[in-house]
Amino acid sequence: MNTLMHRALEQAVLAISRNEVPVGAVLVKNEKIIAKAHNECISDSNPLHHAELIVISQAFYKLQTLYLNECTLFVTLEPCPMCAAAIAQARVGKLVFGAYDPKSGGVEHGPKIFEHSHHKPDVIGGILEKECSKIMTDFFKEKR
Repeated sequence: MNTLMHRALEQAVLAISRNEVPVGAVLVKNEKIIAKAHNECISDSNPLHHAELIVISQAFYKLQTLYLNECTLFVTLEPCPMCAAAIAQARVGKLVFGAYDPKSGGVEHGPKIFEHSHHKPDVIGGILEKECSKIMTDFFKEKR
């Protein structure tokens, strides 16, 4: 599990190099990475281009399937409400995230999307939490 979160962290580091908020994600099926991405909102001038949405789109294209119930999504930050809703719509089987996001999260905080959804993936939070939190904290310290 830590190895796959490290792959998501590598994506977050790539985001920093592109001046993006450092959120990285990988989507896995049968322990094989199907898709990987980082935030691309700034580079694409599109606020919808969160890492989670990008990997979900890549996975649909690659797997040619309507649902991702056999997949696990690893993401460095608790998904926002928009991404949590997409995870539910895509029927992702399991969500593993690193840092909790009390301010903008939509899974364990805020609207807690899965509590009101037709689909509720298995959720594990806090994996490599210190590393995932640090990359965000350092990024925003640099910005200020």
